[in-house]
Amino acid sequence: MTTRHHDFQALHNFRDLGGYPAADGRSVRWGLLYRSDSLGKLTSDADLDKLRALGIRTVIDLRYPWEIAAKGRVPELDGLEYHNLSIEHRPYDQAEIDPGLDPWRYLADRFAEVAEDGVKEIRQVLDVITAAEAPVVFHCASGKDRTGLIAALLLTLLGVAEDDIAADFALTELATAQLVADWHAAHPGRTLRWPGFGRAPETVIRLTLADLAARHGSVEAYLTGTLGIDREQITALHTRLLTA
Repeated sequence: MTTRHHDFQALHNFRDLGGYPAADGRSVRWGLLYRSDSLGKLTSDADLDKLRALGIRTVIDLRYPWEIAAKGRVPELDGLEYHNLSIEHRPYDQAEIDPGLDPWRYLADRFAEVAEDGVKEIRQVLDVITAAEAPVVFHCASGKDRTGLIAALLLTLLGVAEDDIAADFALTELATAQLVADWHAAHPGRTLRWPGFGRAPETVIRLTLADLAARHGSVEAYLTGTLGIDREQITALHTRLLTA
């Protein structure tokens, strides 16, 4: 039985990217590619046993080093390869976003910054995924924005349609209430100014993909031109991550 959402005690946004229709009538294989909120929250034996049971051998942490220093990283487990590749270069506090701004345009603009600033790190993320021989999970803090951008770019490389990419992005909305509750628990006495905190509507990633296409000609042109992903690497990704 295939399962998209996996329940952990400490995680709220861990899911499998399998099952989406992809290139050449194939689909993304289940059980090879996962996205998540921060694995630094994993402390219980039950959660760590679940991570081991999924066969994950590569963790890609998209957070800033200072986030990891403050909040921790996935525990060091035998056979687990860990990569910290911080794709965002201009930090901002989502709790303090001006409530009067268009929230989805604002987030899409931040995604555009990441896509331009983080070319080196985004390429490294895709290289690590290409080279991995076992299941991979990539994550940021909430598994929403940085993680959502990597998921969108990777699914594009696999030939997944924009509608499915947008639908996958929006699945984070199922975790929004818990993400907001966790913020309040971690910041007693602070006011959460931005009402869009923890939200991930399809509009954000659709705007992001449209912006990339407008700037580069297409999302694929960004991937193959700006990032330099060649046909050989795309074929390798398809071979490993898509059904036969």
